[in-house]
Amino acid sequence: MARRALLTGITGQDGSYLAEHLLSEGYEVWGLVRGQANPRVSRVRKLLQDVQLVRGDLLDQGSLISAVEKVQPDEVYNLGAISFVPMSWEQAELTAEVTGMGVLRMLEAIRVCSGITASRGSASGQIRFYQASSSEMFGQVRETPQTERTPFHPRSPYGVAKAYGHFLTQNYRESYGMYAVSGILFNHESPRRGAEFVTRKVTLGVARIKLGMATELRLGNLEARRDWGYAGDFVKAMHLMLRAAEPEDYVIGTGRTQSVRELVEAAFGAAGLDWERYVVCDQALHRPAEVDLLCADPKKARTQLGWEPTVSFEELVAMMVEADLRLLAGGGDPDQDSSWP
Repeated sequence: MARRALLTGITGQDGSYLAEHLLSEGYEVWGLVRGQANPRVSRVRKLLQDVQLVRGDLLDQGSLISAVEKVQPDEVYNLGAISFVPMSWEQAELTAEVTGMGVLRMLEAIRVCSGITASRGSASGQIRFYQASSSEMFGQVRETPQTERTPFHPRSPYGVAKAYGHFLTQNYRESYGMYAVSGILFNHESPRRGAEFVTRKVTLGVARIKLGMATELRLGNLEARRDWGYAGDFVKAMHLMLRAAEPEDYVIGTGRTQSVRELVEAAFGAAGLDWERYVVCDQALHRPAEVDLLCADPKKARTQLGWEPTVSFEELVAMMVEADLRLLAGGGDPDQDSSWP
């Protein structure tokens, strides 16, 4: 029988790429969607016609238990979160409830539905759980590059919530013997990235300027450095983690960093434009507490999982610029269904 996977965050970038990958591997894929009308659901149905949907909400314990009981998954991937870091200062409590407490609710749903009542049970035959942890947990980094053993010092409510979910996943693995792992993913982008994220903000800005729809692009800190990779590569690492013989946490990234300035240069260069003519630095767009440098050490994933990124930073940026040029030239709206190629 085909293995069955349940994904939270199915309407997001990672959810769509992971669903595509699992379907290609012969999985039966279910996506968790909230009960009220969600405009992104139609986008999922259009792109991923073979994905089945089940109602559930990371804010509601009972709905998660019902969803797990209905789907009877072999694997659960918890990708759902309020993931736009700047918003986490504006909606700190909601971020904590969804991004942090949502992990606890999903772990409890799996524990209850699996009949795990005593500590240190056997992981054999259990539902396997993947938690989407984040490099934002490292925050004010203690060492570079960051490994699975680097201490956390998150600098945003989002990073704090992710750290809570990460430690919970570890705790359920150690306390109940559950097959529960976290992937500490560094920045991963694609043409499906939300328009509010800096990479997509840049590539959409370039496309608008190239097509005569805008004359400037306003950005915050150009010197922050990130380890940027391709989301389509990163979701394959998630799957490899749940197929490993033993449950362990992994750092996933490229091991290279670029500044926001280098991102801007690459994006404008891909469109044949001089970025210095169009970019305006706006102090109002800086974070309250900035994270200056994040760089992964993916050695463990490379040696134990055999995972390697396949798309370079330059290829990724060019891919995103080209996709946004096609989107806007065709009259598409980045916030609507047509924004997903």
